[in-house]
Amino acid sequence: MAEPTRSDPFPGERHSISDLDITTEQVSATCSRSVSPVTDAVRNEGGGAALGYLVSLVDANAALVALCAAHPDWTATADLALHEARPLTGGPAVVESKLVRAGSKLVVVGTDIYDGAGITDLDELGDPIALTRVATGLATFARVPGSASGVSGTFDPLGMVGQRRRMEPVDGLPEEPLLERCGLRVVDAPAGVVELANSPYVANSMGAINGGVLGVIFQGAAEAAVPGFVATDLQIHYLAQARTGPARTHAVVVRDTDDHVVCRIEAVDAGNDDRVLALATVTLQRI
Repeated sequence: MAEPTRSDPFPGERHSISDLDITTEQVSATCSRSVSPVTDAVRNEGGGAALGYLVSLVDANAALVALCAAHPDWTATADLALHEARPLTGGPAVVESKLVRAGSKLVVVGTDIYDGAGITDLDELGDPIALTRVATGLATFARVPGSASGVSGTFDPLGMVGQRRRMEPVDGLPEEPLLERCGLRVVDAPAGVVELANSPYVANSMGAINGGVLGVIFQGAAEAAVPGFVATDLQIHYLAQARTGPARTHAVVVRDTDDHVVCRIEAVDAGNDDRVLALATVTLQRI
């Protein structure tokens, strides 16, 4: 296949998604594959790929399948679950999403993440992918009018079928840790209170905080509340768009054992009367 075209939803600007240097192949209207380098900037304290990074990859990759299914409508992430089978310590991360169901109101997409074991060219992947699966997930997207997105008039998801594109960092791969460059700020670590402002760097095409970035927020909140552990699994229920910001969290530990902890976390829009944005359950494993 030809070299990937370079395509960024926010041309000329740094963005949290393009800074992940994702190359995506739209294999068909119902299947999408992506590859992204696992740099030190996206690793957790245990040395594996951080949960927020993986959620960002899943949200970006699965959305392409959902958009094809919903066309000419647009989509918004409604629920996302991701469960780690083992830490992704090598890389790059290889993500494959496939359509599970396309309904009149909801689109469901299943996703698997693999350790690329040094593979950087999507042409080297077999079918099925013969790599070690490190995580599996499921994302549900709500259909919304195309007019809700600022790019729906210029981006044709079905036109990407059979093509490959790269969302390339504007200034090269960043060395700053993912949580820091997204602007995450720890307010009260024991209570799992963190904040992240809405900005062009973390916004989606509707001007709200990107769904994948909310995964970064939940990772940061959980790991702040439970030091010595890393977040590995989560279930997010998206309830509203974070248009004002900052997004602020509060965590409650619901299970505490020697080897793992489970937290329930709420995220609210602190600049919009604490409107509830999302609820998440996060599991953490001891380092």
